[in-house]
Amino acid sequence: MSLNAIPRESDKKHTVVIVGGGAAGISVAASLHKRDHSLDIAVVEPSSSHHYQPGWTMVGGGVFRPDVTSKPMKEVMPSFVSWYQQKVTALDPDQNAIQMADGSWMIYETLVLAPGLELNWGAIEGLEEALGQNGVTSNYLEGMASYTWETVQRLKNGRALFSQPPMPIKCAGAPQKAMYLSSDYWLRHGVLNNIDIQFHNAGAVLFGVPDYVPALESYIRKYGINVNFQSNLVAVNGPARKATFRMIDAEGNARDEEVGFDMLHAVPPQRAPEFVRQSPLANEGGWLDLQDDTLRHKRFANIFGLGDVSGTGNAKTAAAVRKQAPVVAENLLATVRNQPLKAAYLGYGSCPLTVENGRIVLAEFGYGGKLQPSFPKWINDGTKATRAAWWLKAKQLPGLYWHGMLKGHEWLAKPAPRG
Repeated sequence: MSLNAIPRESDKKHTVVIVGGGAAGISVAASLHKRDHSLDIAVVEPSSSHHYQPGWTMVGGGVFRPDVTSKPMKEVMPSFVSWYQQKVTALDPDQNAIQMADGSWMIYETLVLAPGLELNWGAIEGLEEALGQNGVTSNYLEGMASYTWETVQRLKNGRALFSQPPMPIKCAGAPQKAMYLSSDYWLRHGVLNNIDIQFHNAGAVLFGVPDYVPALESYIRKYGINVNFQSNLVAVNGPARKATFRMIDAEGNARDEEVGFDMLHAVPPQRAPEFVRQSPLANEGGWLDLQDDTLRHKRFANIFGLGDVSGTGNAKTAAAVRKQAPVVAENLLATVRNQPLKAAYLGYGSCPLTVENGRIVLAEFGYGGKLQPSFPKWINDGTKATRAAWWLKAKQLPGLYWHGMLKGHEWLAKPAPRG
C-alpha cells in the first residue's frame, strides 16, 4: 500500500491511534490523557459493549450476576477520544497507516495495538455448534457463563470434563477456576462423590509457576479430580455427548480417545487477530513482536502494544494490563518528545485462582515465573488460599476496574525504572 492510493479527502489523522477498546485500549488512553491533556487520541473499536471478562468465571460459579460484567461501550469510552466504531482490517507500518472495515485509511504518528486476541472455536471440530446445549459450555464465550452455572446446578451424577488448550491463552487459570468452583458446589450439595471430574490439560504441568502448584494440588485431591496432562480437546459431538482428546504419551506418540460426558466446559485455542498475524508486526508465532520491557515494537519505534495481543512472555490477564498501561503511556510520550524510554514492564501478571467459593490462591508473578507480590500480606499470604483474596476478587476488583483502571487511576501500577 502506498499513501498515494489513499483518497486524500478521506484521510483521517491523529497523533495517537489506539486499536482496541477493551481493558488495554481504554486504560492506556486514560493513562495518556492523564499525562498530557492536549494529546489527539483516537480509539478504533467495533463493539457496542464493553465486558469485564474476569467476572465471567464468577458468573459461571453463581457468584456474580451477568449484568455486573458488561456496560455499553459509549459509557466506557472516554469523552476525550475520537471513537471510530469499526474493525481494523490491515496495518501498514511503513506508511504509518491502518485500514478500517469501510475501506478508509487512518494515518497516525504513534500507534498502540491493543485489540485482544481471537478465540479459535473452529480449531475444535463440532464445538461451536455444540455450545449452549447438551451440557457443553464455556465461560470464555460472552453470555455462556450463565449456562455453565445452570449446568453445574443440574448435574447430580455422571461425568464432568474440563479442558485447557495449548498456551498461550488469556487468563491461563480460568479453565481450572471453572472446575474448582463447580466441584465446590457439588461438594457443598452432597453430590461430589457421584460425579467423575476430569481435567484434560494440553500442557504438561498444572500451573506454569511451580510455587502455586502445591496449593492447587491439595484442591485436586480434595475434589477427587482426575488430571490428564498432554490431553488436548480436538472434537466434540454434542448430541452424542462425546469429546475426543488427542493424548501424547511419554515417547511423544499421539492417540485419540473418545470420552463420554454429562458436562463439558471447553476452552478453545487462542491466537492474535488476523490483521496482526498477517502484518509485518507479528513474530513467528503470530503475536505482536514487542520488547519485553518497554512494550515498544522491536522494529517500528512509533508502535507500542499491550494486552492479550502481545508476544511478550507474561500471563495474559487484566492485571497485566494494569501494569502495562502506564509503561506504554510514559514510553509513548517519550517517543513523541524524542526522549529516551525510561519505563519498564517486568512481566507482572495476576491470576486469582478461585479454588472454592470463599477462598482464592492469588498468584502474582512476572517474567520467568518470578513471584511479584503487590498486595499486603493479609490479602495475599504467599501461595496459600485465603478469604481475604476472595474478598478482593469478589467485592473490590469489579469496582476498581470500572471506576479506577479504566479512568487512569494507576493503583499499585507505578512503572519500574528501565535498566
